[in-house]
Parts: sequence; C-alpha cells; structure tokens
Amino acid sequence: MLLNMSYLLLYFYRESLSWGLDKLDCATLETQYVSVHKIGFRCGLYQKRHLIFFKILMYIIIHLQCFLNAIVQCLSHTRGLRDYCLLKAYLQDKHSNQEPVLMNEFSKVLAALWECDSGDSKVNPGKFYRIFKEAVPYFSGYSQQDAQEFLRFLLDRLHTEINRRPSQRPAVIPNKEPTYSRFRISEEAFAMWQKHLDRDDSKIVDLFSGQLHSSLHCSICSHYSDTFDVFCDLSLPVPKKSEYGRIVTLKECLDLFSQEEKLDKENSPMCDRCNRRTESTKRLTIQKFPRILVIHLNRFTMSRYSICKSSVTVSFPLTGLDLGPFGPVDCGPVLYNLYAVCNHSGTVNMGHYTAVCREEEGWCCYNDSCVSTIQEEKLQSNQAYVLFYELKSCSVHRK
Repeated sequence: MLLNMSYLLLYFYRESLSWGLDKLDCATLETQYVSVHKIGFRCGLYQKRHLIFFKILMYIIIHLQCFLNAIVQCLSHTRGLRDYCLLKAYLQDKHSNQEPVLMNEFSKVLAALWECDSGDSKVNPGKFYRIFKEAVPYFSGYSQQDAQEFLRFLLDRLHTEINRRPSQRPAVIPNKEPTYSRFRISEEAFAMWQKHLDRDDSKIVDLFSGQLHSSLHCSICSHYSDTFDVFCDLSLPVPKKSEYGRIVTLKECLDLFSQEEKLDKENSPMCDRCNRRTESTKRLTIQKFPRILVIHLNRFTMSRYSICKSSVTVSFPLTGLDLGPFGPVDCGPVLYNLYAVCNHSGTVNMGHYTAVCREEEGWCCYNDSCVSTIQEEKLQSNQAYVLFYELKSCSVHRK
C-alpha cells in the first residue's frame, strides 16, 4: 500500500515556504518529521508549531502525488511488466551501459508492493518520484498533475533506459519511389513497424505499443494517402450527455475517435498526387493491436477561458471488449479484458485519483494507503479516467 493522502488547505504550504521546505521531497520531509517528532515533547511553543506544520506539509505533498499512486498501482497489476521488473530481466535486455536508475527504483516500488508480509505495511515512493522528476523536470514542484500525462512520461523514460537498440540511431534513408505509389496496406504498415523497431525496441514497446493507420482521401483525384503512427494509449473523446440521461458507452467513444472527418482546404495537408491542398476526408483505424490497451477518456476540455471536466458516465465492458470493428477491413474479433481503472474524482482544480484493480479474489480499490474490496457492479461510474485492458485473443485474417 502507498502512504495515506488527505485534503488539506494550501495555506499551510504557503506558511511553510518561509522555512525553506518548498524543495524537500516526500522522503526527506518524512525523515525530518520523524526526527522532529522524537524530540517534540521537549520543544517549546515555537518548535511545536514547526512540528505541526512539518506534519501538515508532509501530508499535503503526499496527497498531491495521488496521481502517481493510482498509476503505479495500475502498472503493478500489469503482469507482463511486473514480472519483468521483479526478475530484473531488463538488466540483460537493455543495450546501454548506463545504469537504469529510474527503472531500478520503479522495480523496487513494485517489489515492495508485492512482497509485503503484513497488510499494514506502507510503501513510500518518494525516492522513485524524486528520480522521475530529475528526469522529467516538467513534474517538478508540488502542483497537481494529470495521471495520463504522468503515465506517458513514465513509460517513455522507462523505455529510454531499457531500449534494446543503441542510442545512436541509424540514418533514415529517404524513399526514392513516388510517395503516391500504392502498396498493400498491410505490407506498408509492417515495413513502418519494422523501421520503428530498428530504433525503439523494449519491453514497454512489447506491451503497450500499437500502430494507428491514418487514411487521407483526396476529393479531387480520389488518391489515398496512408500514414502509420505508433501509439501507447488511445485518447478518446467523451460525447456530451445525451437526452434523458442515457449512459454513454465506450463503443460510442471509439466511434467518435474513428469516424470519418472532413477537412477543408485550409486544414488539409498537401495531396501527394495533386500537389496542392484540396478538400479531403480523414479516418483513423487501428492497424496493430497492443498487448496492453490503455484507453484515456478525455474528460478535460479547454474552452476559451477555462478547462472543463465532463461528468458523463461512460459504460465499459469488463470482458470481451472487441476492437475488431476498429481495425483493418480484413480483421476478425480482437478481444480485451479489463484489469485496472484509474479514477478521477473532484473538479479540475481540486481532484483526487484512485485505482481499482482486479485481484484473484475480486476487485480492490486502492485509495492511497486504504485498500478495500469493491463490487463489480460499482466499477462503472463517471469517475473512470484511464482504462487498462489486456489482450485476450486476436484474429486478424489476411486475404
């Protein structure tokens, strides 16, 4: 379990800046708090005031890391990644001679989570988070962070440390063939995927990476332009609440993601054959399905003056999510089962992240240090933010 979080007034945080505590990480602060607590009974009023603020500030900092706690719990239930970390297989897998500092600390956190002998044990991810912030300064400070952004940055940094390919990338040889010459889609997609693996190949790629196919159709010459991009999660739009309060389904979100989009001349790229901007249509499909499918329900949208959060309930299947209809035209059923959910409660400015993960005996809710069982029918809520699915079966038929 991870350390407990509490909602606390930021007044205490501002008050504590006068002590120079704004640069302390969670682990350091906790150590200093324990040290002060031991001599607290001998302190005068001024020292006791420091002791109180030490304790409050520690809880504030830890609470603002709830996004980390929730994502780490979800990743710790990703069996392929967890076993890979616990066995330290990355030490033989990686190409670089540099020490995988972040991966080492991440593995220690997972090991502590899964090797606890007592249900009252707590795991402090402070050192892991400090090392992560050194690698990704964007997360420095104690402001609230987005769980999906943290997941993306974390997987990218872990991949960089354990990449099986050398850091010096091979030169890209330009294709001398006309870009409008047609290949069989599957062959072109495979070639692009192999080119990606020549540069980026790791356990992170094995588990989380898939391939998107973007098809652009010119309205003038009817030329199809195909591009292929690697993804580690699918960020899906959430429809506005429908009439009569009907619950939105995950399939509706996927339909919105993959629906044909009309582009006018100003927003359309150059047609390879016409060599000019024309009205066109664009469509996204999944060309290669990942073993671990991460679905981000994009609840936060930016308006002209503010950021708004959607509270629409999205119904999602726990088993048998079929992405086959969103794959190639010759694709059969592609089934996924849910194993973890990262929830976000609250508002844009004051929110809290929790995780719900599938265990052998059922589902458990991880709310920082509090762990409780949860009924399967209660998983569906308007707080679902990031869904974690694992591939059950895939039938891709090639003609």
